[in-house]
Amino acid sequence: MDFDVVVVGGGLAGLSLAVALRTSRLAVAVVEGSAPVPLSGWDPRVYAVSPGNARFLESIGAWRHLDAARIAPVEAMEIHGDAGGRLDFSAYDSGVGQLAWILEASLMQRELWESAKRQANLTLLCPARPQALSFSAERARLRLADGRELTARLVVAADGADSWTRKAAGIDVAFRPYGQLGVVANFACGKPHRHTAFQWFRRDGVLAYLPLPENKISIVWSTPEAHARELLALSPEEFCARVAAAGEHRLGHLELVTPPAGFPLRLMRPPRSVAHRLALIGDAAHAIHPLSGHGINLGFKDAEALADMLNTCPTHADCGDESWLRGYARRRREEVVALQSVTDGLQKLFAHASPPVALLRNFGLNLTNRLPVLRDALVRYAMG
Repeated sequence: MDFDVVVVGGGLAGLSLAVALRTSRLAVAVVEGSAPVPLSGWDPRVYAVSPGNARFLESIGAWRHLDAARIAPVEAMEIHGDAGGRLDFSAYDSGVGQLAWILEASLMQRELWESAKRQANLTLLCPARPQALSFSAERARLRLADGRELTARLVVAADGADSWTRKAAGIDVAFRPYGQLGVVANFACGKPHRHTAFQWFRRDGVLAYLPLPENKISIVWSTPEAHARELLALSPEEFCARVAAAGEHRLGHLELVTPPAGFPLRLMRPPRSVAHRLALIGDAAHAIHPLSGHGINLGFKDAEALADMLNTCPTHADCGDESWLRGYARRRREEVVALQSVTDGLQKLFAHASPPVALLRNFGLNLTNRLPVLRDALVRYAMG
């Protein structure tokens, strides 16, 4: 089977890229191991989607079909330091509608999957698993585990941080573990969250409350592995009490809606994001600490940038040529490196136990809070 573009990975980044190519002249395939299935309850994997990326999802026809009852806007945000520092963001004060939207990963993936199924120029190969990848001057060749062979001018690695495709293409990466787990869970709240997100930089890590519909919240507690294992071993009642206390009881009594889970946190920067007939997007192209809440936003921006280039690729051009793909790499490099550097720096800054450093970082939060121009500039950037 011959295609112009083969996307390996049917997650959010890969599917959004494929759907963004719906009006192009390109023949597209998506290779994915399993189709998304509806969940009976709430998905503990939630993302903060920036307004800019909500517009991207709207432009490809996905956002309007999402269940609005499962989406919560973020209208304000409180950030608390570990020694009296505080930084507040308000959509109203900044003259915008929302700071972000909080929604479940599975909700977005299912809608993008349904959009892909209806797409005339797209072939969904599922269940399918890649087995071998090779490149020639004219084509990339991908052999699947069931024996089928695909050829394409361009292969896109969208198969996560531990990307098989990236490794098969010979791009080696070094992960730098943070020695932390991200503990996630959903709760019902005793007090209204009023569409406010909260974040506490604590001595035991970074705790975030993200608003969900029906006065629920999702949490991400980025904390050292030993503490994370302790939290995961608690009874539901003890875990709720620990999370409520860490959040200064801002939302009253918490009742567990989904059981807690933990995932390792690490930084990853591949030496390059493109090669001959290959492009990396999403987590295959970068891994970032979750304290910024921008992981999926970077993935959507990757998909949007690559789709823009592919949709406008001249008929005489070869979309798999590395010199042409370098335009995509240049377009994405600055934002990815900047955000990785900032979040990595903040993680190190707030992990430092020195009292003088604690005073400095909390002073920085308070100073920023007193400078509306700087605060609004941060809001505008984050909304990107």
